[in-house]
Amino acid sequence: MENIGENLSTNPQPSKADRVIGKHVYGNLYDIEPQIAGNESKLREIVIEAAKLANMTLYDIKSWSFGGRKGGVSVIALVLESHIAVHTWIEYSYATVDVYTCGEYSDPWKAFEYIVSNLKPKYYTVNYADRSSFSVIKT
Repeated sequence: MENIGENLSTNPQPSKADRVIGKHVYGNLYDIEPQIAGNESKLREIVIEAAKLANMTLYDIKSWSFGGRKGGVSVIALVLESHIAVHTWIEYSYATVDVYTCGEYSDPWKAFEYIVSNLKPKYYTVNYADRSSFSVIKT
């Protein structure tokens, strides 16, 4: 196994062109309407439009509608820049949204905000994680 610490101290900092720019926006949406939470085709449309608005390139989209006591819908969009995922639970009027992008030109905030505005939660949380490769520490 390579000694990472040793490698960092001898290798130069990656050039800007070689760096990964990762932006991850995710959150929980509360008190959404069951008609929205259970509408698979509408959720697919929302995710497709969110990808466009955020300057992402849609590669594929899959969705599933689940029945049962905790039924809901899952929509997962594979974009060339990474992914968008929306999962709903009808019984709880609850959804999770996950938007992760790599690259300088995509904007996960725009996708997240569009999804939230269309799912119309009474309140929501949002989190951000910098998933970039910039944090190389030299010793």
